[in-house]
Order: sequence, then C-alpha cells, then structure tokens
Amino acid sequence: MEAIHVFMVRVVCGAAALTVALTAPVAAAELGWPEKEELTFGFIKLTDMAPIAIAYEKGYFEDEGLYVTIEAQANWKVLLDGVIDGRLDGAHMLAGQPLAATIGFGTQAHIITPFSMDLNGNGITVSNAVWDAMKPHVPKQADGRPAHPISASALKPVIDQYRAEGKPFNMGMVFPVSTHNYELRYWLAAGGVHPGFYAPHKGDISGQLEAEALLSVTPPPQMPATLEAGTIYGYCVGEPWNQQAVFKGIGVPVITDYEIWKNNPEKVFGITAEFAEKYPNTTIRLTRALIRAAMWLDANANANRPEAVQILSQSQYVGADAEVIANSMTGTFEYEKGDRREVPDFNVFFRYFATYPYYSDAVWYLTQMRRWGQIDADQPDSWYREVAEKVYRPDLYAVAAKSLVAEGLADAADFPDFSTEDGYRAPQSEFIDGIEYDGTRPNAYIDSFPIGLKTGDRL
Repeated sequence: MEAIHVFMVRVVCGAAALTVALTAPVAAAELGWPEKEELTFGFIKLTDMAPIAIAYEKGYFEDEGLYVTIEAQANWKVLLDGVIDGRLDGAHMLAGQPLAATIGFGTQAHIITPFSMDLNGNGITVSNAVWDAMKPHVPKQADGRPAHPISASALKPVIDQYRAEGKPFNMGMVFPVSTHNYELRYWLAAGGVHPGFYAPHKGDISGQLEAEALLSVTPPPQMPATLEAGTIYGYCVGEPWNQQAVFKGIGVPVITDYEIWKNNPEKVFGITAEFAEKYPNTTIRLTRALIRAAMWLDANANANRPEAVQILSQSQYVGADAEVIANSMTGTFEYEKGDRREVPDFNVFFRYFATYPYYSDAVWYLTQMRRWGQIDADQPDSWYREVAEKVYRPDLYAVAAKSLVAEGLADAADFPDFSTEDGYRAPQSEFIDGIEYDGTRPNAYIDSFPIGLKTGDRL
C-alpha cells in the first residue's frame, strides 16, 4: 500500500480555536482550529480521485492546518471498511456506498458526505470480438464512423447469440452499489437487455436473477486484464481503464456515462457521521481544501488539466501512462482506435455546481437500488427524502463555501444560491432513454421504467 505524507503548516485563521455551529453561516475568521490535524484518506486508482491529490500537491490541506496521509486501497470494500473501522478518516467513495451503508445494504454504518467529487467520468467497454459483432447493428454517420450514443439494442443480438450457444454473457462492474453498476444496468435496460435483480431478503445478492447479461464485481485496475483474459466480455469503469483498453488494442469503449445521463453525479468524499460530530472544524476545513482543489481542476477552461495529468500519472496516485490519462482529462475520448472525439465535459470537477451534494442525486441512487431489488420493498417518497438528508450534507458544504467566499478565495457565483437552494435539481430528462427524473417523486420515477421492479413488486 502506497502512502505519502504532508507536514502541517500552521498558517491560517489566527490562534483562536472557535467551535463552529455547523449549520450557521460563518466568515473565515470564525472557523476554529481543526480538532484532529493528522488525517489518513483512502482512494482507488481512478482519475476522479484528483481533488484529493490536488489538495495535497497544491498545499490546500496544509492551508487548513491539516497534515494528511493518502493511501491507495485495494478495492472499494476494503476502502469502505477502512472508513467504518477508523483506519481511514475519510475516502474517495462510490456515491452509493454512504447511502447503502446507512440503510444497511451490505454493511451497516452511518456514513455522510459533505462534498461530491465530480460529474461523469465513466465508460462502457466491450471486447474487440463483441464490438465486431455489434457493428452491423450500429448506425453510421455520414463519414462512416459509428453514430453515438450507441444503444445497447446493438448489443442485444450479440447477447442473444451467446445465450443461444449456451455461453453466459459476463460483464464487469466495480461494486454492487457503484455508479458503474447502475449506469451499466441503465444502459442495458434502455436497450432492452435485462441486467438481473437482487433479492437480499432471500439471501441472494448476486444481482443476476432473471438476467440476460451477468454482471459481477471486478476491481477497476483489473478490468482490462480481465477482459483480455476472456473472463468478461465488457465492463463499466472510470478512467483511465477504458482508454487503456484502446491503447492496448483489447477493447472498444462504446459509450460514456455522459451519453447515458448528461452530467451525472459521480464519486463523493465519505466520512462517518461520528467523525463529523466529533471533529466539526476538521470536517469544514477538509471540505474547504477539496473545494479549492476542484476549482483548480476546472479553472480557466481546464487550463490546469495537463499539470493534473502529470500529477495523477505518478505511481502513488493513478499510476498509469500520462498519455492514457490525458485522453479523457483534457476533453477528448477515444472510442474505436483512432476515433477520437471531443468530449469537453467527460470529467467535470467544479463547474455546474459539481461539488454540491444535492439531495436529488442521493435519491436517484436510491431509486436504482429499489429498481434492481437492493431495496426489496416499497418505501414512501418521504423515506427517500429522509435518507438523502441523513447522508448528503449540503449544510456542511455551505459553511465551507461561504467561508471561502468571505475570505476572497471563491466567488459567490461559483456556488448555488444558499439562501434559496433546497437541495433538489430541477427535473432532468437528458438520459439516453429520455425518461424524466424528478427527485421529489421517486416512486413515480421507479414506475416509469419498462424493465425493473415497480410499486408493489417483490421477488
């Protein structure tokens, strides 16, 4: 396990250590000294851990009086367990992890997030053989290249053929409550492919009941090798592991998650509720550092991205070739080898209020857990709101953001209007299937899908 260390520089906000009321607006000078100064944060080797790396490299943690150790984790379960048992003070997390832990799916722990780490950033890749079989079903542009977005309806006849030959069609995703699992399921179902159900009340957590495509867990850095070995025929993962398949000539990314749901919420920074209650000033200060890092990543139309690519390519962070990381981080994405296209919003770290932890983002993840059976019974709309408010903490984010504005380190226009913001985005319809999502009406949304559990359904 790799670790790096920063030594604390006591430079900020004077000597007074004032305890901050977390829900009250405060100026920078009112922020207290961090109750816990030595912290260990975990991450998985993906480019969207960038805010943590940048906060470290640019001294933003130091500016907050924090000295931080950053540790790469073997997989998402190890990472989550580390936060729960206190080995880690916080971590780069799948958005579904704090929600699932809090409602008791997989494990039981009250995890919160004061900071969303990014938008978009994932892709779905298939093997060369599967791509060759898909291509006759993919519409073409005038220049002869495939027309994007590519629907999973082009994959369905391939899956049907495999099944007819008695071969299970296996695909990889990174964790049962990962964005990648839900995005892969969303894409498959939108194209008429059933990705299977979970039935935890029956002890079945395979997620493969009634499935036409069989999804299973593979750690992100192992995706390309597992595809190359023929264990899986496709996968959904973050970068740089889709682009690496292109560079190695072993697979073809067929769609990005930006094309599945434009500007979809991705990772979060997770801490335990106990940590936030015990160390309120530390919580605000680490959130400030992460906000500043996200601002740097998107500043001046991504002008800092080339430097970010060099940082992330180091072995203690993502540890992949800079050329591979640069493909997506600098606004392009290569599909079939040589078919490189502009995707300026493939990785968004700050613009579009990317770091604000919207309740409606939390509710969307919960609707997908219910759709695929991880939540095995109906819940009223009020339950979705209550869980979202228990886990996503825009109140903590607002304290950190307001203090940055008061200190002149950010502009109020960079953030939602905290005086009117209710935590729910306006209804969204930029999904690949065109179905509208309104976070205030989760049950109506769940009932709108042709494939998936609906009100009253229980396996």
